[in-house]
Amino acid sequence: MDIEQITPQLTWRLRRDELYPGEYMFNMEMEEDNHGWHFGGFIDNKLIAVVSLFQKGTDFQFRKFAVQKDYQGKGIGRELLEYVIAFAKSEGGKRIWCNARDTAIQFYIKAGFQHTGELFERQGYNFEILEKEI
Repeated sequence: MDIEQITPQLTWRLRRDELYPGEYMFNMEMEEDNHGWHFGGFIDNKLIAVVSLFQKGTDFQFRKFAVQKDYQGKGIGRELLEYVIAFAKSEGGKRIWCNARDTAIQFYIKAGFQHTGELFERQGYNFEILEKEI
């Protein structure tokens, strides 16, 4: 897989298709999209994974992490996550965190993230904030 920095607009289709099926494409844009980094994973020039990364001091949050269904369970997400963690560290990051859907918590725990116990619900999905020192 090749990982490249991409424009926010290129993340929207995968965000919608994998995270919010049935939503309108224009609902995938976030105001903070213009203030972060966006990365795409490509196989044979096909975009199959996306993630957006935002910095506040030495804290980095990644959001809207999606891997196309046909490529899930093949290490694509792990590779992209490792890339984003390394990028955040190279930018002076000390901590990286995310709002993890309850269905993805074990994926992040395996990657060294820790529970914070901060739970919430949004748009019918349950989340926990997970973090990792980098």
